[in-house]
Amino acid sequence: MGEHNVSLLDDKEKKAKFLKALLDDVQALEFMLKNDWFESDVQRIGAEQEMVLVDKQYFKPSLIGPEVIDNLQNKYKWIETELAKFNIETNLNPRVFEKKAFSEMEKEISEYLKITQKELDKYNSQIVLTGVLPTIRKFDLELKNLTPKERYKALMEAINKQLLGQSYELKILGIDELIVKHDSPLIEACNTSFQVHLQINPNEFVKMYNISQVLAAPTMAIAANSPLVFGKRLWHETRIALFQQALDTRSSHEHLRERSPRVRFGNDWVNDSILDIYKDDITRFRVLLSTDISENSLEKIDKNEIPKLMALNVHNSTVYRWNRACYGISDTGKPHLRIENRVLPAGPTVVDEMANAAFWLGAMTGMAAEIEDIRDHISFADARDNFGKAAKFGIDTKLTWFNDEKIGPNRLILEKLLPLAEKGLRLKNVNEKDIKKYLGVIEKRAQKHMNGARWQLRAFTKLKEKGTDDQALSILTAAMIENQKDNIPVSEWKLPKYHELTKYKPSKLLVSEFMQTDLLTVQEDDIIEFVADLMVWKKNNFALVEDDKGNLVGLVDIKSITEHLIKNKNLKKDGQFLLVSDIMDENP
Repeated sequence: MGEHNVSLLDDKEKKAKFLKALLDDVQALEFMLKNDWFESDVQRIGAEQEMVLVDKQYFKPSLIGPEVIDNLQNKYKWIETELAKFNIETNLNPRVFEKKAFSEMEKEISEYLKITQKELDKYNSQIVLTGVLPTIRKFDLELKNLTPKERYKALMEAINKQLLGQSYELKILGIDELIVKHDSPLIEACNTSFQVHLQINPNEFVKMYNISQVLAAPTMAIAANSPLVFGKRLWHETRIALFQQALDTRSSHEHLRERSPRVRFGNDWVNDSILDIYKDDITRFRVLLSTDISENSLEKIDKNEIPKLMALNVHNSTVYRWNRACYGISDTGKPHLRIENRVLPAGPTVVDEMANAAFWLGAMTGMAAEIEDIRDHISFADARDNFGKAAKFGIDTKLTWFNDEKIGPNRLILEKLLPLAEKGLRLKNVNEKDIKKYLGVIEKRAQKHMNGARWQLRAFTKLKEKGTDDQALSILTAAMIENQKDNIPVSEWKLPKYHELTKYKPSKLLVSEFMQTDLLTVQEDDIIEFVADLMVWKKNNFALVEDDKGNLVGLVDIKSITEHLIKNKNLKKDGQFLLVSDIMDENP
């Protein structure tokens, strides 16, 4: 959240003042755009690194984020809290898009992670770079694990006030299926990303933003790293579904009203300026939060001073576009516009993240140099459809490209986008060694058909054949951490083996982490012979007895069935049948 001092809009007067400030900010921005107030002689890039904190012994979320921040923040301004206690964030310094920018960014991230890990060692914890932590559990996302900051509390309360149903419902279908209800939007905290920022000349904003929408799908496909949630194999980039559904306050009967979710790809191309986005979001989404407005933006304009546009930035921080349009003020004191790419997951390694950044930034620049208007080559419907398919299937999908060409992400990247990215990076005078290094990482992924999502899916599927889901998830998480320490690109990772988990401490596990959830259930009016056959087929020694509403009413086991069948073997001759209700244990 860009503005930390936020609060709920809990009275009419506060809401009215904030709305007036919001409208003033839009008017001020419009004036600045028309009169060329924006920085346009330099292009900078930046990034934000989100990460998960886990215990070193059992690889589950470690709720120490606030303590770590308190210990480090007096000395280091680049570290910041995140929504949940087990997440933190580091902010990289903006730098000019040129020369050794990418290798310098990699060095900066690595140094920040090293400092952070040294502090985490005091708590027997460590960093994981991943889109969704494989070992996260539903109860890790309870509100008690919200970072104790007023802005996070205000956001949770504001979103809950918009909820029209009784709970937040997740329904995600992949290899497996996840259907679960949750009582808070903190489920958003599952997600960790590596956000890449690109400063845009206002005169090129429409062109560049539309290109970013087209590139979102192939970029996400090759970078996907979030396939596992609660032990279920779901989308290759499940962050997309999780984030949207976690903050979706609509009830099902309203969807025909075209009421948009706050997490969104968008509904159409941008046609005139960044104001298209801001005005659309203000029109569609109620204001959730307020802040103390310390200035009148129109008065600042009258004084020939740069306004902060605080109300506009607060509202923008509560609408979650995957390519977010942002207004800011550079260290030079000049205002700027930027696109924040929120599509990319964290990890699998720092070098993978920098490769993703170099690929996207290079492709943005290269495509802009070759194509005047992307809208002439592909429909918005196809761009949005590509985004959904890339989230679900990653590099296993087919995309619709220019002139209705159907093409897989790997071939698209190898044949078309990598050459564009290379051209774009050269146009920005990026160091040749950096170009070769980072685009080479993307090339290897595409050639080997291997990214973080496919590695996790293959590893989990193989490991769960020999043990519990928790063991499989813990082994692959441990392997991810070791590969991250060595900064090995994910295309080079070997699949983990069952015996490699040496630090696993099952004594700390909860019953929910090894109990069976795929249960054999029967009903009271089922005949015993039917139940006996089910037990044989499923190799179960017992079955749970449920009523019509799914409530547990008893238990029946193979021993009691055998005893009653022997004892009452003549019943069948008389045309009578024993029922489950005759023999079940009502108080198991």
